[in-house]
Amino acid sequence: MRKASVVIVGAGIMGASVAWHLAARGWRDILLLDRSPGPGEGSTGKATGGFRAQFETAVNVRLSLLSRAALRRFPDEIGVDSGYRACGYLWVATTPAQLETLAAARRVQHACGLTEAIAVSPADILRIQPAVSPDGIVGGAWCPSDGFLRARAMLDGYLAAAARQGARVEWGTEVTGLTRGPDGRIRSVETARASIAAGAVVNAAGAWASELGCAAGVDLPVTPLRRQVALTAPTNLLPEEMPMTIFLEDGFHLRVRDGRVLLLRPTPGVPGRPFDADVDDDWVGDVTARGVERVPLLRRVPVERAACWGGLYEMSPDHHAILGAAPGCPNLFLINGSSGHGVMHAPALGLLLAEILAEGRARTLDAAPLDPGRFAAAAGTGPAGLL
Repeated sequence: MRKASVVIVGAGIMGASVAWHLAARGWRDILLLDRSPGPGEGSTGKATGGFRAQFETAVNVRLSLLSRAALRRFPDEIGVDSGYRACGYLWVATTPAQLETLAAARRVQHACGLTEAIAVSPADILRIQPAVSPDGIVGGAWCPSDGFLRARAMLDGYLAAAARQGARVEWGTEVTGLTRGPDGRIRSVETARASIAAGAVVNAAGAWASELGCAAGVDLPVTPLRRQVALTAPTNLLPEEMPMTIFLEDGFHLRVRDGRVLLLRPTPGVPGRPFDADVDDDWVGDVTARGVERVPLLRRVPVERAACWGGLYEMSPDHHAILGAAPGCPNLFLINGSSGHGVMHAPALGLLLAEILAEGRARTLDAAPLDPGRFAAAAGTGPAGLL
């Protein structure tokens, strides 16, 4: 039987971050397993690349600040550019109630040290983002240190850096089962190729995390949610460095990446299917119309239907990550349920889980709000809001 000190199931951005952070702490015999044929074939490769610290809960703000510091160190620490660019996030409000939502979140942000997040007036919004229509805007929120990153560059960087420390990745390898002993601990990871004895197992399976949880007899409340992205034809109507611009009313947002405008709007309740790249025609029509209404310049550039794509978020009940040892299975460690914030928080979550594995607790940041046991302890807790 083959052996590994830790088997990480999933070699996307989360698994790769855990692998590198463990390897950097001297762990050896680290094995990543992924059923995809190669890197970037899952949710990481479909990420749109936003980065923000403007959240409404303290733990998410702190995760972002921890990740932001890591993104800035990426060239020296990992050996590649993370693509972090501080182009800002601009939130646009059209009602006083939305302004109060932003103000409440900003109070949390300031308490966590994100003091550059500020309220902005309609005139400020038009100065920061002159392409938006002023109709109905009553104000908003702005943070200049938010911005963008390159998910695929980060993934490749983490994998290469982990490999330099001896970590191994096996692509095209699907986990078919987990064998547990009478003490509740996982003894081995089963694949079609081999049985692998594991000292510890990390569930980094993204939107498919609950399937792996079931294999271990662990109830993991992570569900896939399909998200869709519409892309315009190549254009220079809007600058590459424009901020991510989000309308709080319905979550519609847009950015420019690689010479195209990305149009996005959440579609709550659309169930996900593995590797689902389908995009609904009705959704494309709706998001295009909203784009033209909010940014009239977009009348001059068509959406390129063939360039649109769909992907999966891994949603937890409260829209916060699930991090730590699985209840009842002390050597199964979870890094799941980031609910659309996975790539931006991967540097922080990978660090914290490595600390949990190596030292028994997360010491860089208080990870108690992310503990996997919180759902059993707080049944009925509602999800976080749009922020």
